[in-house]
Amino acid sequence: MLILLPPSEGKAVHGDGPPVDTGALALPETAEHRDEVLARLQELCRGPEEAAREALGLSAAQGEAVRRNRELVRAPTLRAADLYTGVLFDRLALPDLLASAAADRAAESVLVFSALWGVLAPGDRVPPYRLSMGSRLPGVGPLGAFWRARLSDLLDKRADGSAVVDCRSSTYAAAWRPGGATAGRTVSVRVLRETGSGASATRSVVSHMAKAARGAVAHSLLAEDVRAHTPAEVAEALNDIGYTAELHVPDRGGRPWRLDVIERA
Repeated sequence: MLILLPPSEGKAVHGDGPPVDTGALALPETAEHRDEVLARLQELCRGPEEAAREALGLSAAQGEAVRRNRELVRAPTLRAADLYTGVLFDRLALPDLLASAAADRAAESVLVFSALWGVLAPGDRVPPYRLSMGSRLPGVGPLGAFWRARLSDLLDKRADGSAVVDCRSSTYAAAWRPGGATAGRTVSVRVLRETGSGASATRSVVSHMAKAARGAVAHSLLAEDVRAHTPAEVAEALNDIGYTAELHVPDRGGRPWRLDVIERA
């Protein structure tokens, strides 16, 4: 099983490991592409700060992020599991999983999508950085399209025969859109809040706190040693764990299944 996650804007700011080795990260075949994005980002951030902030969508108060980006090649690193903060990663609790009996499952199953690094495994060591998949980087172009062209074949192979649980936001989903047989084994997780009961019950899509629910779902799948190969097995496992999960058939071929996780108010 693969669990796909977005990064978080919130990140730890200090590492204590050696400088990044792009060839030692997940999918080492993409090392040269990581180096290309890294070089272009540093070039941008070593120029006028205002232009860099505008290109990266940063405010005047976020100048420190631009200055940090200038030194990424030499900066100390930390594990991706410790780098990302925010509600999804709080609920996912990757450091705890990596220190538990679920360590191997977490290390093998989780992929965090990154505008700078493509994808990361939990144990990959990288420096704190600031770059969004929605950015258009000079010399590279739209990062979603850049990474999709370089990740799709590799991730199709990585996902062969496995269920794929997609907890990414739409911005990061642009970097890989499972298709064909892989789409048939993929579930895209949506979170709904249900209020009322019986015939008067209503449901609405949860926005910000959906991240927390997706983090909790991912944690449960790993901690409970779920070994799903199909969307139906993912839904069944979550319901057995105690979630209310409803599986929906794609509206047309080549699209992922939708898995609605229902939270009751």
